[in-house]
Amino acid sequence: MQSVSDIWSMVLTRLREELSETTIKTWFDETSVVALEGNDLVLHCSNAFKRSNIQDRFLPSIEASLRDIFSSDMTVRLLDDDGLRRYQDKESEKPTSLMESGEFTFETFIVGPSNRLACSAARAVADAPGQHYNPLFIYGDSGLGKTHLLYAIAHVIRGKLPSAKILYIKGDEFINDYIETVRSGRAMNEFRIKYREADLMLVDDIQFVAGKVETQNEFFHTFNALYESKKQIVLTSDRPPQEMAQLDDRLRTRFEWGLMADVQPPVLETRVAILKNKAAQLGFILPDDIAHYIAGKITANVRQLEGTVKKIKAFKDLDGIEITTDAVDRAIQDMSKSSEFIITPDTIIREICRYFRLEEDQIKGQSRSRDSLNARQIAMYLIRRMTSLSLDDNGKVFGGRDHSTVINSINKVERKMKTDPSYAEMIKSIITNINSTK
Repeated sequence: MQSVSDIWSMVLTRLREELSETTIKTWFDETSVVALEGNDLVLHCSNAFKRSNIQDRFLPSIEASLRDIFSSDMTVRLLDDDGLRRYQDKESEKPTSLMESGEFTFETFIVGPSNRLACSAARAVADAPGQHYNPLFIYGDSGLGKTHLLYAIAHVIRGKLPSAKILYIKGDEFINDYIETVRSGRAMNEFRIKYREADLMLVDDIQFVAGKVETQNEFFHTFNALYESKKQIVLTSDRPPQEMAQLDDRLRTRFEWGLMADVQPPVLETRVAILKNKAAQLGFILPDDIAHYIAGKITANVRQLEGTVKKIKAFKDLDGIEITTDAVDRAIQDMSKSSEFIITPDTIIREICRYFRLEEDQIKGQSRSRDSLNARQIAMYLIRRMTSLSLDDNGKVFGGRDHSTVINSINKVERKMKTDPSYAEMIKSIITNINSTK
């Protein structure tokens, strides 16, 4: 999973192909990325003169870069200071509206062997915030329901304590908020009040703070202030704390203070239940044979399961198409075409082979040459970062290596990126090339 900051770095890398470094620094040094919303990249620049020039001269190039990265048309919104404040105020209201919608509750969360512990812990936290499992750390791959559990907790607490200050934020948004506060010269006290006076703090994708020294330090003190006040903290991540090589040891130990619960891809029976439940929410009955057929096709991502049901519903309502296995195949195919380019381990390995001028068997096999080892470690790191493969499945790609070998490779790459700028730039370049693959 990539942070919005990574995406902006990719855009700047592409702009450097047509613009000099001086031009980049002159016009973009006061520009920061705010968010990526669907097909909109939101930027902020407080300097009116630079903002106007970016709008007039460079916007087409930025959008062309985004088109290369995502293989689809994207738009750019460039905010001034007032626009940023309005945007942040609007964003702070989103979790409440989602909670009030009733879409993300414990009642709509399908429980199975792969997520039972996480769901039970989330319920316990919602029933007695600050008293059990503080912090609650939920980890697992993208699309498995971690955010759903965050909103379910908030929904319960909002119902019991309407006046409670509930703060939901993503890890990269915390980083951006902190950086913007420092850059703009706003009082740091305002930033700290916003986070440290929350009754419930929900942080999605906390892994993004790893490696950001000043941000980690600020989050450390925020964590302590809330914990000592017995306020509930719930964090989600795509990996457990011990796998975050660049995470400050002080934060790592605190993340492990409470309960760590993982969510795994749902088993067949759970996938079928998810499909039938989603169909019921949309107002139609999904036949058992069709539900089992979809569950056999899509095995690792709840969002894709639900997206397929929505597509089938559209076929049924708009085109009058009967729900058959052919319709399912078309729904899955259409969804893949309309979504972002799906990166696979093979995609990553092919690009790394091209970059290092190696053959696939040199990376996947037993070769111990320096180039092969280096390329293999980078491939393991990027597969972990850019796909939903587990550590064990990651190792299987490389001749059945165990998960400890994969963790060691990931840690080596992350440490070297932190100390060697040219190495980090090479990794970014490979990522850019992978994202450009069509």
